[in-house]
Amino acid sequence: MNSADLLTDAFDRIRGVVHEAVDGLDEQSLTHRLDPAANSIAWLVWHLTRVQDEHLAELQSAESLWTGRGWFERFDLPIDRDATGYGDTPAEVALISAPAELLTGYHDAVHARTVRFLAALDDRDLDAIVDTNWDPPVTMGVRLVSVIADDLQHAGQATFIRGILTRAPAGRTDPAATR
Repeated sequence: MNSADLLTDAFDRIRGVVHEAVDGLDEQSLTHRLDPAANSIAWLVWHLTRVQDEHLAELQSAESLWTGRGWFERFDLPIDRDATGYGDTPAEVALISAPAELLTGYHDAVHARTVRFLAALDDRDLDAIVDTNWDPPVTMGVRLVSVIADDLQHAGQATFIRGILTRAPAGRTDPAATR
């Protein structure tokens, strides 16, 4: 296994967790917030996908799929075209609403682009400096691991919220009955 294979495996796992968190939920469940300041599943999945999309586009000196392939228009959200969710207020989190198929469709498109990019990488590529705003400067390998870490945290949070929403009360076996 080389580094590209290892990174691809990590991004494949993120994709699996995203689908586990989202698939089969209605829009009401996807936008449910455990308290008024909490993130929703929809916001978490949209945000982690936007961040991955932006960082991978930057590494490829390309436009993000969000702005370059019509995802911004498909989501039709009342947000800035360049928004990624960083620093969103509770009111801004509430603006992110989308059906499961749209959330996973966007994530799958970003995932496919990520995997294609990784397949072309050589281990030496991971040492390339991609951001000099930090000390030490950030390499491509560090940036990719950072995206993986952030994505896994948010995907896990989305799965946790799903578990709370779909957990059957004592004595009941139908998770859908709790909605």
